[in-house]
Parts: sequence; structure tokens; C-alpha cells
Amino acid sequence: MEHVSIDDIDPRSTDYHSDRRELAVPLGTEHLAITRYVLDPGERFSGSVHTHMDQEEVFVVLAGEATFEIERDRAADAAVESAAGDEHELVVGEFEAVRFAPGEFQSGRNDSDDRVVALALGAPRDSEDVRVTRIPVLEDRNVTCPDCDRDHLRIGDDDEAELVCPACGAPVELE
Repeated sequence: MEHVSIDDIDPRSTDYHSDRRELAVPLGTEHLAITRYVLDPGERFSGSVHTHMDQEEVFVVLAGEATFEIERDRAADAAVESAAGDEHELVVGEFEAVRFAPGEFQSGRNDSDDRVVALALGAPRDSEDVRVTRIPVLEDRNVTCPDCDRDHLRIGDDDEAELVCPACGAPVELE
């Protein structure tokens, strides 16, 4: 058994969120990622519209309301045929939850005037295949392969470029 106080975990902050606390390591979970977010108005869970090809995600809103941009019908898997993404938004209120299956593109944010407190759960714990289709925190930049026009890219490993095309392998550096 492991027990932690969330307040004892140092927050990680970025340009798009100020309080992210990862609980999986302190709790010693092997198969489950757990992250607590506190989002002030205008902040985001992630800087990109993305999907985990190897992980399902569940967001549980404990306070406030989070808005998720969802791109339905966008094929993240090269074997799946798809039309252009059908974008829409879903508002998840206090004590509500939303699940995203592997391959579903999403990005959550706080569009309200109140603070959002939420838990993000991911299984399995370590996701190694994250695909990005758009980056709202970089002037809403679309992410397309310059070589084959694939409309989403994989986040590169430590020894690769920032982004890599999953179809042709072309490296892409963000400027």
C-alpha cells in the first residue's frame, strides 16, 4: 500500500497550465497514470490536440467545468480511412467524467471564469505513441508532414526530431 498527500507533490507548470501533479510515481502504480490538474481560467490540460494510440484516458472533473475539443472521424491509425475531422466540443461538469479511447483526438481547457480541478487517468501508465494534429498554444498551428501531407504526427523519442511522421518517417522540427 502507498499513501500520498497531493499537496506534498511538487507542481509542474508550463505556459498552458500552472498546477499539474503526477501521482503515479509517488503511489508506485505500474499500469495506471494519475495526474491532478488545477486549471485557472484560460489554462489547458495539454498544449495540443492529441491522442494516445496506446493508452485510454479518463478525465474526472472534481470542481468547475472543463471544455474538451474532440475531433471525431479523424483516423490516427494509417490503416483506418477517414474523412476530414469532425470537430466539436464537450463540456464536462463537476463530478462528471469523460473517456477517450486510444486514437481519439482531444484537448481539454478551462473556458470558464472559475478554477477547474480534475484527475486524469491513463491506462496503461506509460504511453509511447502520442500523435498530434494541432497545437493551440503555438498560434493554433496545424501539424502536417511536409513530405507526404499526413495530417498528424507522432511525438518523437529522445533521439528523434520533435515530431515524426508515422506514415513516411520524416522528421519535423517545430520552429
